[in-house]
Amino acid sequence: MRISDRLFWVGAVDWDLRDFHGYSTGRGTTYNCYLLTGTENVLFDTVREPFYDEMMARISSVIPPAEIGTVVSNHAEMDHSGSLPRLIADASPDRVFASAAGVENLGMQLGLAAGAVTPVSDGQTYRAGDVDLVFVETKMLHWPDSMFTWIPGWSVLVSQDAFGMHLATSRLLASDNEPSLLRLEAARYYANILLPYSRLVLKLIDRIGSLSISPEMILPDHGPYWKAGTSLPPGWIAGLYSSWAALRPTDRAVVAYDTMWHSTQRMAHAVAEGLSAGGARPVVFPLGGSHRSDIAAELLEAGALLLGSPTINNGLFPTLADLVTYLRGLRRTGLVGAAFGSYGWSGESVGQLEEGLESMKVELAAPGLRVKFAPTAPDLENCRSLGLQVASRIARQGG
Repeated sequence: MRISDRLFWVGAVDWDLRDFHGYSTGRGTTYNCYLLTGTENVLFDTVREPFYDEMMARISSVIPPAEIGTVVSNHAEMDHSGSLPRLIADASPDRVFASAAGVENLGMQLGLAAGAVTPVSDGQTYRAGDVDLVFVETKMLHWPDSMFTWIPGWSVLVSQDAFGMHLATSRLLASDNEPSLLRLEAARYYANILLPYSRLVLKLIDRIGSLSISPEMILPDHGPYWKAGTSLPPGWIAGLYSSWAALRPTDRAVVAYDTMWHSTQRMAHAVAEGLSAGGARPVVFPLGGSHRSDIAAELLEAGALLLGSPTINNGLFPTLADLVTYLRGLRRTGLVGAAFGSYGWSGESVGQLEEGLESMKVELAAPGLRVKFAPTAPDLENCRSLGLQVASRIARQGG
C-alpha cells in the first residue's frame, strides 16, 4: 500500500491472532513494516516469521528485494524481527541497523552472526541516499532495545510499538476507521503493554518536544498509521498517551470477582450498588467469563479496584490469583480499593486479596469483608456500605 510517493506499507495482516502473551487480541493485529524507496532503499522492521512470504510479495510489488540497501530494526521482539534472518539470506542488504541492545538481542534470539547487525547510537544520523534517518533510543518502551527512526525532511516518525494497537484491518490509514474503535484498541494496547512504563512515556513525550520532532505522520508497528490533515492526526494519539501516562484517577470503580455457589456474586452486586449510590461508576467483571486484559484496560481510566473471591483449599480462587499476578506486573498506581468474599471453613481469601492489592500499591479504603456461606440481608447491607466507603474515598482523591 502506497503511503506517499516513495513510502510503502509492506507488512502483513494477522486476522487470526487471539492471544498475545496473555493479552486477549479479539480483533487480530497487523505486523507493519515500511519500505522507503529512492537512491537507497530502506526497509523499517520485518514481520513475524510465518508471514515472511506475504511481506516479500509486497516488497516485490514495489522493487526487487535484492535492491534493499538498508534494513532498520527498531525493535527486536520476534513479531517484528522474526523474518530478519531469511530476509538477510535472500535479499543480502548492504547493512542492518539496530540499537546496541538490539544487536545483542537479535544475536541471542535469532542466532545472527557477530557483525551481521551494526549498532547505532542515540541521536545518530544516517544519510540514506537523499534522506536523513535519525535514530532515537526509547529504552524500555517497551524493550531495552527499542528505538524510533525520525525522518526530519519528511516529518515522518517510525515509532515501532508506540502509538500502535492490535487491530487487524485493511484500512491502514487511521482516519479511515471509526475513532471509537481506535480509542478502545489503543487504550487496551497501552494498558496491557505500556502501562508499566508510564513515567518513561511522559519523559519521552517531553524529549520529543525538546528535539523539535513534530511528526506529520506516525508509522507504528501494529495497527493503522496517523497522518496530519486527517480527522485522526498524530496529535490525537499523542494526546491520549499523555493523558493515560499521567495515571489520573477517575470515578470509575472496577469490581472483579469469581464465585462458586453465587454467594460472592451476590456480594459483588451489592458492592456495586453501594458504589453507584455513592456517586462512583461501577464496572463489574465476573471472572468466569472475563479476560484479565479487559480488566487491565478498564483500570487504565479508573479510580478504584475491588476484588472478590471465595476461599478454596485455604486460598484464592484460581482466576483471582491469575488476575492479581497479571495486574501486579502492570503497576497501575493511584487506585483505592477493597476486598470481599465468602467462605465455608477457614476464609483466607479476603486477607490474601488484601495482600495482593497492597502489593499493587492499591490503597485499602475499608477493611476486607468476609461472609460465611450465603450472605444474609444484613451481610448484603454491609457490602453496600463497603461500596459507599470506597466511593467516598474516590471522591476525596478527586476521581
